[in-house]
Amino acid sequence: LKPFFEPKTIAIVGVSTKPDSMGWTIFKNMLEKRERGLLKSKIFGINIKGGELFGQKLYRSIEEIDGEIDLVVIVIPAKFVPQVIEQAGKKGAKAAIIVSAGFAEIGNTELDKELRRAFKKYNIRVIGPNCIGVLDNNSGVDTLFLPLKKKVEGREIESMPRPKKGYVAFISQSGALGGTVLDYIYGENIGISKFVNYGNKVDVDEIDMLLYLKNDESVRVIMIYLEGIYGKERGRLFVDAAKYVSKHKPIIVLKGGKTKAGARAVASHTASLAGDIRLYDIAFKEAGILHARTLWEFTDMTKAVLYQPPAMGRNIAIVTNGGGPGILVADYAEYLGLNVISLPKDLVNKLKEYVDEGIIPNVATFSNPIDLSASASEEAHAVAVREALNHNEIHGVILLALHHPPPLKETLVKKIVEEINGIKKPLVVVDVGSVEMAKWTRRKFETYSIPSYDTPERGAIAMRALVEYGEFLRREGVFEDYLARWSPIKTSLF
Repeated sequence: LKPFFEPKTIAIVGVSTKPDSMGWTIFKNMLEKRERGLLKSKIFGINIKGGELFGQKLYRSIEEIDGEIDLVVIVIPAKFVPQVIEQAGKKGAKAAIIVSAGFAEIGNTELDKELRRAFKKYNIRVIGPNCIGVLDNNSGVDTLFLPLKKKVEGREIESMPRPKKGYVAFISQSGALGGTVLDYIYGENIGISKFVNYGNKVDVDEIDMLLYLKNDESVRVIMIYLEGIYGKERGRLFVDAAKYVSKHKPIIVLKGGKTKAGARAVASHTASLAGDIRLYDIAFKEAGILHARTLWEFTDMTKAVLYQPPAMGRNIAIVTNGGGPGILVADYAEYLGLNVISLPKDLVNKLKEYVDEGIIPNVATFSNPIDLSASASEEAHAVAVREALNHNEIHGVILLALHHPPPLKETLVKKIVEEINGIKKPLVVVDVGSVEMAKWTRRKFETYSIPSYDTPERGAIAMRALVEYGEFLRREGVFEDYLARWSPIKTSLF
């Protein structure tokens, strides 16, 4: 699969001179990345009429290009695609991304068979058809026909900016959902290594991608939007592959087609069978896959397992400076199956020592949540989090540090980070609010690999993901090995 991500030469078939068309946009994006030094591949544009675009010659066919082509990107009417695959095969092409739609998803099975015969004849690996292809932030390959900016009221504004470089791989059966998640990831400041939309998956599918990404050192977490898997044999292979990869890297899946209405839509969207969601639930659990139920869970869980180590158990402590919001965290955490235990006596005694020293306010309570009160200093928050994480019976901490009370200043983040340095237990932060201070606080925590959320419920969901992934690793007997390999994300990426 390497030619999809690190091609030396790329031919784009179907480069239109019509502005904002798919072929025009892909060609423009690729050339701009090459000019900025982000893409090293040589780019060739193909238009049956020839001509010129963006100062570059357009070839009439692949056959006119001197030398071999590694990757072919096809953006032409479906009926001509098999013919182009033949031409690409004769030029030694190793991979093809077929953006074109109009195959099995609309019932055109004969054309589908013709396409399969063509690429198998020349041993060409294919992503698609009916897809937007590949975005690789390491090599610069970008076949997405989604423009970065659009003009609104006479000025350009961001429309589909690409997420920054990072350690997440996202593979999606749907191009539209893929673009939506990329947009959201960009807003959440999550960096990605690779994005792949494989559409009808006439060749490359989830299994191929999982096995490839397992050995990709630029990937630490894998996100999958899945609509359906073709047949029982492929289903079994998917579970086996995912279970193998999950021992090394967490996998988060968002499943489309959970209802009868959704399943009907899936069948006409990518020609897949959605299947019984109960069977998928069983399969996901067996494979160690974290199953996200909503779009925001999809990204929140990803952020959690990307930034923090897995939990050794279900016992969590909640540290808060707001009684009511702390109760909401406790309620939702228990609803999700986490254990909000009564604090061990020795931990309570240790915290009371800080009360005697004047570090923790004497109005603080220690029932779990550890309610420090609105008068608690930054140091009080830091020592409470440290002591909770250091206790053997506590497996993870949710810190609800509301920015509103006067004692909390911008140095809170630094104090917390200093106190927990070297502790390999998960910490999740919640700061409720949409004002600038709330956003700044959450973003600042994340520069130190501490996932932060704007509601108690989202924080609890994040901790559950860390607990469930830890349970899988322990079940498979690889928890200690994983923890030994784990290290925080490098802050230089932010």
